[in-house]
Amino acid sequence: MKTPEKREVTGTSRGQKSSEMLKKCRRILPPAISGKESVEELVDDTFLAYNSARLREACTVLVEKCLEPDVVVGMSFAGALTPAGLGPSVFVPLIEAGFVDWMVTTGANLYHDLHFAFDYPLYVGSHLLDDTELHKQDVVRIYDVLLSLTDCLLPTDDRLKEIFQGQEFQKRMGTAELHYLLGKVADQEERKNGKRGISVLAAAYRAGVPVYVSAPGDSSLALNWVESVMLGSKLVVDPTVDVNESSAIVWQTKQEGKKAAAVLIGGGSPKNFVLQTEPQIQQILRLGGVGFDYFLQVTDARPDTGGLSGATPHEAVSWGKVDPAALPDAVVCYLDATVALPILAHYALRKRQPRELGRLYDKRVGYVRELEKAYRAIEAAKKAGPTG
Repeated sequence: MKTPEKREVTGTSRGQKSSEMLKKCRRILPPAISGKESVEELVDDTFLAYNSARLREACTVLVEKCLEPDVVVGMSFAGALTPAGLGPSVFVPLIEAGFVDWMVTTGANLYHDLHFAFDYPLYVGSHLLDDTELHKQDVVRIYDVLLSLTDCLLPTDDRLKEIFQGQEFQKRMGTAELHYLLGKVADQEERKNGKRGISVLAAAYRAGVPVYVSAPGDSSLALNWVESVMLGSKLVVDPTVDVNESSAIVWQTKQEGKKAAAVLIGGGSPKNFVLQTEPQIQQILRLGGVGFDYFLQVTDARPDTGGLSGATPHEAVSWGKVDPAALPDAVVCYLDATVALPILAHYALRKRQPRELGRLYDKRVGYVRELEKAYRAIEAAKKAGPTG
């Protein structure tokens, strides 16, 4: 066997190669913080390394790529974010600016969102309080957020029991329709209380943003509609409707020559529900496709445990969920969402003008019709067999 020829690399040539590479890099030499900077200036000038740099990259991808007019943004959020006040502070402004076209979250987030719509207060507390004493006083704790059982939770349950007995709810429906109808109620409550812009469901209703819950049986919202069924309601929540509608949104996005962005706040089932639209389109329905064009995630989950919450966009490529060509525009920030999300929202709202509302809720049924038509055409071609 011929011995490979050794290649001599001189100090000079190595230095030249290194210099050429570094010429493309930004030098780390930030200005001194004066206290007069805006948030976006702080991000651009001083978030230069580690997860601060990932947050800067996420801000850039969101503003320069995801919020272009031809991009449809699907946002998921898990964790107890609405009890922390991120509904009125972040999600509502993003929805109203046209920066979110469809959403996936947990029933718990929407249940707690209704406290705001109904004007039932939540309070800043402490994670060091005595939980036994809290229980005696009918106070519920979500880490350092406090809710009254008697003045918040039980009144919300009573209202939901009444709402789910309403005529509009007496049928089979997907979660987008369920939450649209709840959003209509939330909008009415906001107007009555003179506090418009504090409920995610109300904002989504007004903007025509479909809101899905990927695990509809897992929350106090579900406990209430199940109780309503025990009391005679004909409400049936059908997750198959959600799978078809969400897949149709992504499929139609590509059919119209647009791009699809996944903005994932936290992980869990909502993250997977957004991303599984592509395997549904490609693997199950065999309609082709290459995956999401942009991927942005804020998470505190590690990838090495094998869980979905920490799964990277590179792993998602193997499933067809993310376009391999999109990896340069895929960012994962390992941060607490309550820290990262307000910064992302502020940056976007300062850097971008509002977009025209997509109103996908109004279009989703037609999208499903087109998806089913394309699928049936493929199935019919299979049955017909080869021609010629």
